[in-house]
Amino acid sequence: MTTRAAAIKHGYTTGARSLASRSVTGLIRTRITPNMLTATGVSLCVLAAVIVLFENQNEILFYWLAAVVFVIGSLLDILDGALARAGGKTTPFGAFLDSTTDRVGEAAMLHHHLVFVAVTVLAVAGSILVSYTRAKAEALGLRGDVGIGSRAERVIVITAGLVLAPWGVLPWALTLLACTAWVTVAQRVLYVRKQLMEAQQ
Repeated sequence: MTTRAAAIKHGYTTGARSLASRSVTGLIRTRITPNMLTATGVSLCVLAAVIVLFENQNEILFYWLAAVVFVIGSLLDILDGALARAGGKTTPFGAFLDSTTDRVGEAAMLHHHLVFVAVTVLAVAGSILVSYTRAKAEALGLRGDVGIGSRAERVIVITAGLVLAPWGVLPWALTLLACTAWVTVAQRVLYVRKQLMEAQQ
């Protein structure tokens, strides 16, 4: 079951990256830089969080508008890495900025949901640690990109939560986000341990 889930995850991740690579063909010839896309993406995610604050005016309108803006911001986050790779514009700072702003965008979307304060805190902390465990593993020369709750899955859960928020689904989406994030952290820690043990044999 785990192997099959990993294969499915690898399939859609590879497909998304391939699509992103084809999408940036036109951008390579422009002056748009990966860092510009990163900054625009995180700005849109923060804007989506602001839009949600007006939910009392019209729940469906503002939740759905926030979902659209958040998805666009998240897509730009995918395109910035694709542009960097396709255009030969990969830099250490760009990679650092990209991973840092990912957490900013997600935290912005989660911060104002006071109904499940503890769950929200767990979701934000888990999101940060998902990124940290991967970065720490790669700093040791190991792989740390395993797990069920990577960036793509978190974007899907948040978007679905926003779309269905008028019907009370958002708090449960946050709960799912928190659970998958911490499971992913555990998976990455165990995977790093496995790699280290194999290296010692």
